[in-house]
Amino acid sequence: MKHIRKAAPQDASRIAEILIFAKRTAYRSIFHNDAVSFGEMQVLPLALDYLEGRESLDHVWVYDDAFVRGMVRAENGEVKELYVDPFFQGAGIGGKLLHFAVERQNARRLWVLEKNRKAIAFYAARGFLPTGEREQEPGTPEYIIKMAHPSAP
Repeated sequence: MKHIRKAAPQDASRIAEILIFAKRTAYRSIFHNDAVSFGEMQVLPLALDYLEGRESLDHVWVYDDAFVRGMVRAENGEVKELYVDPFFQGAGIGGKLLHFAVERQNARRLWVLEKNRKAIAFYAARGFLPTGEREQEPGTPEYIIKMAHPSAP
């Protein structure tokens, strides 16, 4: 798929930047925890975790069309993370990354925060349906729901 490639160590800083800023944007209104959003979540420590092997790039792919604009982590048939830099959301990058994960990585299941209506609508528009499974997100009072692509086993 055009512009999607395996993540490499030189992408660590950009991936960390995307993850931190996209998570702050998506989750601050859900968790209401600035101590985590702006204290614990920092770009440099996450980038170093990738570079030093504490976080693995083994199952991470990036959307790179001159520079990295988004990332997807898929393993064991599941989309574990999919984030697009907030500046480039709405440009079709997330859909391309999800399509890649489904078609090339056989990732046909995922978990999403129940209150993240924007993400649920995004996945539903691309064929993912709620399975009825629901679990508490560890360490929080929030719940996650499972969604699956119709082609999932």
